[in-house]
Amino acid sequence: MAMAALALLEDIANGRIRRERVFRDHNDFLAQDDDWLISRFRFPRAVLLELCAELGPNLERETMRSHAIPVPLQVLTTLGFLATGSFQRELADRSGISQSSLSRAMPVVWDGIIRMSARYIRFPYDAFDQPNIKMQFAAIAGFPNVIGAIDCTHIAIKAPSEEEFAYVNRKHFHSINVQIICDAQMRLTNIVARWPGSTHDSYILTNSMVGMRLQAGRVRDGWLLGDRGYPLKTWLLTPLTNPQTARERRYNNAHSRTRSVVERAIGQLKCRWRCLDRTGGMLLYRPDKVCRIVLACGVLHNVAHRHGIPLGEVAAPPDDPDPGPIYVQPNQQAVHARQHVIATI
Repeated sequence: MAMAALALLEDIANGRIRRERVFRDHNDFLAQDDDWLISRFRFPRAVLLELCAELGPNLERETMRSHAIPVPLQVLTTLGFLATGSFQRELADRSGISQSSLSRAMPVVWDGIIRMSARYIRFPYDAFDQPNIKMQFAAIAGFPNVIGAIDCTHIAIKAPSEEEFAYVNRKHFHSINVQIICDAQMRLTNIVARWPGSTHDSYILTNSMVGMRLQAGRVRDGWLLGDRGYPLKTWLLTPLTNPQTARERRYNNAHSRTRSVVERAIGQLKCRWRCLDRTGGMLLYRPDKVCRIVLACGVLHNVAHRHGIPLGEVAAPPDDPDPGPIYVQPNQQAVHARQHVIATI
C-alpha cells in the first residue's frame, strides 16, 4: 500500500497524472467590502460586476471547454496583475490556477478591455464637446481655448530580442514611449502606445491620428499645450524658451500650471496600475504585449474616473527622459497665435 502511494505521488510530481484544477470561488473575492476590493483590484464590487458582464461573452467564447476558468476569476486576476505588477506565478497560486492558464487568460482580458476604448477614450474634435473642456482648463490658470494637455511617458520593459537599441531611451533603459493627452479632469482623451523608447515625442505626435487630423485643420478653434519637446503649431502652443517681459513670464507660468495636469494624469495612471511604474521594476513581456497592457490600463483609468473611484495620494512619478527641444521653424500663424495669448492672458 505504501509503495502504491509513493508511486502515485511520483506520477503526480512527474506530470504523468493530471491534477484536477481547483478554482478559488470568485465569490470569496466579491464578498469582500469595497475598500478591500479597491485596494487589490482598483474597483468596487458594482464596477467589477459590470466589467465581468461586459467582458464575459468574449471570455466565455475563448474558453469553451471543461474546467474553464470562471470569467470573474479571469477578470479579477488580470486586474490584480495590472494593479500590482506581481509575478504571474504568485497571482496564479493565490487564485488557485496554473501559471500557464493565467498566461493564456490575461491577454484575452486585455484585448477585451481595449475593445471598450471607443466608449471611454475620445478626443474632443467637435465643437459640441469643447466648451466645457475649455472652461475647465481656463479655471486652472486663465489659459484660453485649451482642449488638451499632451506629454509622453516611458514604460520600462526588458531588453527585446529584436531591434534592442531602438528601445533604449535618453536615460539608457529600455522602454515604450507612450503619448498621453488628457482633459482638465485628468481623463485620457488620447493614448498612443506603439513606439520604441528612442522615438522623439514630437515624432509620435506627428505620426498619430490626432496629430494628423489637427494638422489637417480638423479643429479650428482650440489648442493642445505641450512642452519644449514639441514644435509650435497653430493648434499646439509651447512655452517661450527665454521669456523677457512680465507678460511673457506670466504666459509661461500659466502654460506650465495648465499643462501640468497631464503630468498628474500620468502619475495617477501609474499609481493606480503599478505594473506601469518603473519603481516596481519592468514589464517582462515582448513590446507588442506591453503596448496592449498600456492601452488596457488607459481604458481602465477612464473607467475609474467615470465612476469617481478614489485614489490615494499620488506620488510624483519619476522624471521621464527629456526628449530635448525640437528645432523647427514655426510658421507665422503659430507665432501670432502665441503672441495673441501672451497679450491677453
